[in-house]
Amino acid sequence: MARQHPIQDYRNFGIMAHIDAGKTTTTERILYYTGKSHKIGEVHEGAATMDWMEQEQERGITITSAATTAFWNGKRLNIIDTPGHVDFTIEVERSLRVLDGAVCVLDSNQRVEPQTETVWRQGDKYKVPRIVFANKMDKTGADFYKCLQDIIDRLGAKPVAIQLPIGAENQFKGIIDLVRMKAVVWADEALGAKFEDQDIPADLVDKAKEYREKLIEAAVELDDDALTKFLDGVEPDEATLKKLIRKAVLTGAFYPVLCGSAFKNKGVQPLLDAVVDYLPSPLDVPAIKGTDEDGNEVVRKADDKEPLSLLAFKIMDDPFVGTITFCRIYSGVLQSGTGVVNSTRDKKERIGRMLLMHANNREDIKEAYAGDIVALAGLKEARTGDTLCDPDHPVILEKMEFPEPVIEIAIEPKSKADQEKL
Repeated sequence: MARQHPIQDYRNFGIMAHIDAGKTTTTERILYYTGKSHKIGEVHEGAATMDWMEQEQERGITITSAATTAFWNGKRLNIIDTPGHVDFTIEVERSLRVLDGAVCVLDSNQRVEPQTETVWRQGDKYKVPRIVFANKMDKTGADFYKCLQDIIDRLGAKPVAIQLPIGAENQFKGIIDLVRMKAVVWADEALGAKFEDQDIPADLVDKAKEYREKLIEAAVELDDDALTKFLDGVEPDEATLKKLIRKAVLTGAFYPVLCGSAFKNKGVQPLLDAVVDYLPSPLDVPAIKGTDEDGNEVVRKADDKEPLSLLAFKIMDDPFVGTITFCRIYSGVLQSGTGVVNSTRDKKERIGRMLLMHANNREDIKEAYAGDIVALAGLKEARTGDTLCDPDHPVILEKMEFPEPVIEIAIEPKSKADQEKL
């Protein structure tokens, strides 16, 4: 079976945040609006689709990074849900390693929190292109403009608003899209599925012009031609502006900031548009480097024609399938039934069942391609951070570095009889 989606249409991204900034709710809404989830799962009801380990549903936090495939505007989104709790920082490191881009979710009331700083620095370390979503705009004390200042003060980054909120707290109605200079307002009764463009409210026109000016000034600096035209009084058109914002995200020149309330179903569709428009495809990020048997550097481009290489970034026990290994395919084509070598451990493996994961259900597939994130069932030797590759072209991809544990503890049963219970 041939590849159904060209690799430039892939968006492998994660959602990173401090605990309780609304990361899982944002992911839930994304799955709902992309048609992957028939019912919106509320975190506080313990029904969130991405949180499918029992402990997660009880506590309302995300422990494991489940990987999910969804579609928006013809683009294929592979979403990795990352934990926001400090205890699970290692999971975030593992996830960032295989992402091409990320959405950093802020609580508009709490703004930049300690764990936001931690995951942001990890994002810097792996040079992950990011956009920022100021969530919970409906919350008491929500302040979009203080969020922008906090990003400068605490993260040392350059934020540029590409949206402004219309109202805040219980008066939050929608957003102003500064790229199109339109207001987008949601109808409350339709679970956020219905929204419409309107003219910008009269009392916000001046503010919108001020922030659009800031956006354009930041964007045109990235292109000599656009800058020359701008200095001659010609503003970039919508397509050019989007292209420049995308360039800013890919180079880290600035970070576009959007706003909304995932819980109140406002702002999620424009966030999805921004993921598609601004976050990188596997072709937009540097090719992964590895070493061959002799220790020489090898580059594996994101291409189906290159020799097969994939990285195991998460291992989970599934109640139905047994051990499943989440892998990112960097190059080549993976087929079920083929033999691969675990070059990290020098062991041979056979690819058995291959699954495309939705948060808690799965689709069997026979073939996967460069850029895909797949779950492999029944691998015996693979561990997190291992490379699997074509036996004729062995390579070890960059090793993952694991941080020091916060605390070390071991549990042993009192007696043999207690072993089963454990």
